[in-house]
Amino acid sequence: MTSGKSAARVYIETVVVATIVALFVRTFLFQAFKIHTGSMERNLLVGDHLLVNRFVLAPAPSRAERLLLPARHARRGDIVVFKFPEQPERDFVKRVVAIAGETVEVRAKRLYINGRPIDEPFVHFLEPPGAPRTADEQTAADVRERYGPVTVPPGHLFVMGDNRDNSEDSRYWGFLPERNVKGRAMLIYWSFAPDGERPGGRARWWLGDTRWERILRPAR
Repeated sequence: MTSGKSAARVYIETVVVATIVALFVRTFLFQAFKIHTGSMERNLLVGDHLLVNRFVLAPAPSRAERLLLPARHARRGDIVVFKFPEQPERDFVKRVVAIAGETVEVRAKRLYINGRPIDEPFVHFLEPPGAPRTADEQTAADVRERYGPVTVPPGHLFVMGDNRDNSEDSRYWGFLPERNVKGRAMLIYWSFAPDGERPGGRARWWLGDTRWERILRPAR
């Protein structure tokens, strides 16, 4: 009887410890995030499930923490998950294209940082830059065509979606406060085909709808 109670106690303690560790990892180190929109296509697709590193971009207020912990500020090119400034209860995912002190400009859909054109092989356009326009098209106020120049203020970032013609990002709602960043996207740990990709409108099947080729693909 005693040994039975000991075994039960060990089992309960193991479950409790595992739960605490899982909660710690979930709260402080990593977070799961699902892609719901096409703003990051064709790198991140609707139905991709991301593992987000909450630790690497965490603030480190003391010198000791900065020396001991591998935390850092967001860099240009990082894909970050953040609280949408206008609705903090919503999480967005975008790419950092400029950091504090840098000047951002869009000319004919091409991104310029500090006056220099930026090579962005990951960017996708619904309509390519330089596409012919009809006479009645008004593009002067279209931030997809031209934007800025603006300088990113201290403590802020400028973020954009990789799907440049279909992304609600800093061009529309302004600079992203660094404090809103929740973490950097690391990899795709699972990916499901959305409803529109399933032929014949068949019901979802867990294995059949999995995009196996995307699993464990780095988010970059």
